[in-house]
Amino acid sequence: MNTQNYWAPRSIPPGGHSLPPLPYPYNALEPVISSNTLRIHHDRHHQSYVDGLNKAELKLVEARQKGDFALIKHWERELAFHGSGHILHSIYWTVMTPQGTSGPCTETRRQINGYFGSMDAFQQQFIEAAINVEASGWAVVIWNPSWNHLEILTAEKHQNLTQWGGIPIMVLDVWEHAYYLDYQNRRADYVKAWWQLVNWPEVEKRLLLAMRAQVPLVISNLGVAVDC
Repeated sequence: MNTQNYWAPRSIPPGGHSLPPLPYPYNALEPVISSNTLRIHHDRHHQSYVDGLNKAELKLVEARQKGDFALIKHWERELAFHGSGHILHSIYWTVMTPQGTSGPCTETRRQINGYFGSMDAFQQQFIEAAINVEASGWAVVIWNPSWNHLEILTAEKHQNLTQWGGIPIMVLDVWEHAYYLDYQNRRADYVKAWWQLVNWPEVEKRLLLAMRAQVPLVISNLGVAVDC
């Protein structure tokens, strides 16, 4: 698959983040996710992460300009929390589709079977991880270029329990605001129903892009030329 034009990196200036539009109407994911839940989740909750990220970045610009880092711990925490929330929510919207799809595409299936043993084992681990995240958080499938395979992680408060270098390719939001209006405390019902919405072609595109990344743990013998 040619992913050359799928995503072009660009530099976002401090405080320049914006809320991405939903790729479908508010009612498109019903009955799994209601239009009311989707509207509140996207327009209010995700927007709050964008606003918090922009504020943290601008406060850090101000701190650098003034040379005053008295509140560095606070703003670094805000940067991590809101930035992670913005990234994960942006991915979350795109890895769902109103029609759902039948199953993983070629490379995704190959990677799942090669590391997890089978699609059933992968799905069971992902579901149990999502159900058992303590308090609020996420289940996240990443590509880790340091050891060249997929992994399933859970993230509490967005930024916790990660693996550095891991690139998220499929995520499930299990904060209560993602499902409580529709499922109340029945998180397991939401997690299992969510599989009807997975946009596997989108996951495949994200995997192929992630597999381009290189994060070697040892570089001394790679013959990499640098000009410093």
